Amino acid sequence: MIGSRSRASELPQSESVHKKLALKAFKKIGLHDDEDVKFMLKGSKLKKVKSGTWKKSRWMKLQEDGLSIWCESRNKAPPTFSVMDIRAVQEGHQSEVMKKHCNSFSAKQCFTIVFMGSRTTLDLVATSEEEGKRWVQGLKKLIQRVETMSQREKIEHLIHQHLEKADKNNDSKISFKEVKNLLKMINLKVDDDYIISLFQQCDKSKTNKLEEHEIEEFCNLLMQRPELEEIFECLSGKEHWLTVDEVESFLQEQKEMVTKETCLHVMQKYGLNDNAKHNQILTQDGFMMYMLSPDGDVFNSDHDQAYQDMTQPLSHYFISTSHNTYLMEDQLGGPSSTEAYIRALLRGCRCVELDCWEGPHGEPMIYHGYTFTSKILFKDVITTIRDYAFRVSPYPVILSLENHCGQEQQAVMAQHLKEILGNMLLTAPIDGKPPNELPSPEELKRKILIKGKRFQTSGSTPEQQEETADEYEEENVKNEKKSKKTLMSELSDMVIYCQSTHFHSFDQTWSRQAAHETSSFAETKAKKLIAENGPTFIIHNTLQLSKVYPLGSRIDSSNFNPQEMWNGGCQLVALNFQKPGMEMDLNKGKFRQNGYSGYILKPDFMRDRSIQFDPSRPVPGSGLNRKQLTIKIITAQQLPKVNKEKKNSIVDPLVRVEIHGVPDDNTTQKTRHVENNGFNPVWNEVLRFTISVPELALVRFVVEDYDSTTSNDFIGQFTLAFTSIKEGYRHVHLLSRDSASLSPATLFVWIKIKDV
Repeated sequence: MIGSRSRASELPQSESVHKKLALKAFKKIGLHDDEDVKFMLKGSKLKKVKSGTWKKSRWMKLQEDGLSIWCESRNKAPPTFSVMDIRAVQEGHQSEVMKKHCNSFSAKQCFTIVFMGSRTTLDLVATSEEEGKRWVQGLKKLIQRVETMSQREKIEHLIHQHLEKADKNNDSKISFKEVKNLLKMINLKVDDDYIISLFQQCDKSKTNKLEEHEIEEFCNLLMQRPELEEIFECLSGKEHWLTVDEVESFLQEQKEMVTKETCLHVMQKYGLNDNAKHNQILTQDGFMMYMLSPDGDVFNSDHDQAYQDMTQPLSHYFISTSHNTYLMEDQLGGPSSTEAYIRALLRGCRCVELDCWEGPHGEPMIYHGYTFTSKILFKDVITTIRDYAFRVSPYPVILSLENHCGQEQQAVMAQHLKEILGNMLLTAPIDGKPPNELPSPEELKRKILIKGKRFQTSGSTPEQQEETADEYEEENVKNEKKSKKTLMSELSDMVIYCQSTHFHSFDQTWSRQAAHETSSFAETKAKKLIAENGPTFIIHNTLQLSKVYPLGSRIDSSNFNPQEMWNGGCQLVALNFQKPGMEMDLNKGKFRQNGYSGYILKPDFMRDRSIQFDPSRPVPGSGLNRKQLTIKIITAQQLPKVNKEKKNSIVDPLVRVEIHGVPDDNTTQKTRHVENNGFNPVWNEVLRFTISVPELALVRFVVEDYDSTTSNDFIGQFTLAFTSIKEGYRHVHLLSRDSASLSPATLFVWIKIKDV
């Protein structure tokens, strides 16, 4: 029955103070009267699906704060998740689980919640089409609202979540002891004198317990930002607001392109009341809202759009590339899934890999050959790619085919590619141009390209075919008797601009001038070429595409440092997207710019064949353009706990800043650690770097929990291209190990860049 309350007794039902405050916060969201959201607040019994045999009813309910969803769980997983952690809601039978195990249910009853990062998706079936519609519409409205929430609103919700746990006896009041517990929950340990002072300041009723309005005041005191208040006071003088001229002066110091009109726009956008807007002033609260908004972010919001020239040949771009895209975990026994393709494509990946092998019933399969990884149907992968290829970026997707199939199943592969992809599939050169001229991303918009083997001529022999074939990109299949796998013309004809070709020498490549050829290199081979022939390799990569892949010995799906390969001009630097870590942070930071398009235009000195750029010895006119980067690490806000199981565990944070670029630029510096404070630690420390080739440099901010006896624990990070950094006072919005948002966790910094 829709809205059944059969498990209501398992939900927290007390009318405690945190609920009243949560309701206030919910009203600020503006969706408390929405019919779909009200339906979610009542809760539903939904069917949670994991497999054909695992389909179990679970109660799900939107919590009173409007941003938390309680989902009944029988294991150790947290029963509550935040709307902020949801990437998308898929309707119908879109996920792999839904396609395989839920065809007996109407598509309108089915929906899938896809999370940020690596958290497993949630496949749910409603008891009716109406119920499914309510949940899908309600979730989408909440997700859309989260995208427009201010940082302050996010912090309020964070504190409300902890208030629920702090009010142990549900008496609608918070005692001094409960306040101390609350502070530990939000990652803050301070001496009793400070807590007593705050407590007494708010305890207007003198009852030794904080009631509703007093708790709200206490939360406001916790959220104070003295460092921002100090900046505001310096700007405003004795007044309690900023004039147009004062806003203009501040924005100029922030190195913003500013006019009177842009100043007025900022003041209107962040003016919190009609009086401020009418009198053309910016209040302190409005100023803080501006500083915590995308306009005050360290990342240049102009780079959230595709701002680069997209009309140059494909070889002039770095292209976001995934290795063994089908894998969710390790290379030996982990699951293969279409979900892995969805995750990669939604992260802007533009080149995905398909290892194709003979399957039962005449249907080719995708999996990691000669291992125990699970298998998925080739046709299911192609359908998934069709549905998700251009959700994030309109620019071309390259399917890197590793073909291990016989003639019959090659024909099936070709048929699926044509029938499923239709007009998306590129089957002939653009505008009849010869394939030795690579087209641009702009010309190939919304097209899918096949990278694979191709006949040299229609009458070539198997031996000639073998000579032009690329070596397999996995050590465990290199000894396969490839001569038995004769290439079929149906597949060969689909390869237009990315013909897999074995690399012999730079001279041979240039003698052919075959831009449509693509060579693949193991990471060790690519490193050797860059070290011994760096400038020549870079020139080679102005003509044709080069793919670099991890060694087969990386059975845990670990990655190499992609920066070394980008320094050599390699476009298709393939990484295991499922393996979080520094390497994937760099990849995400690199492709964060240019509107998540998955294509980053190389610097001009890596595109011009007349320039000899050597990453190990850059010189003026060939990449060298020294800059000094000064970063003052001021404070951090609302850092998450590292050990959530130990409620008394408080982090001792430090900040490390890494520069990744050409060899001379690779360096790291760090601050001291601050003891027992993850809520609002203060450093005020200055770090300075000299960067010789800024157009290739990435800057990685890392926050760690200091430990004197073992290695530091990771707390959060954010990586961006040096060319996307904004100067002045900025907030760095931190990401988790798997690149999910840690909102509202931030660093507050001051940045200056000058020529050396």
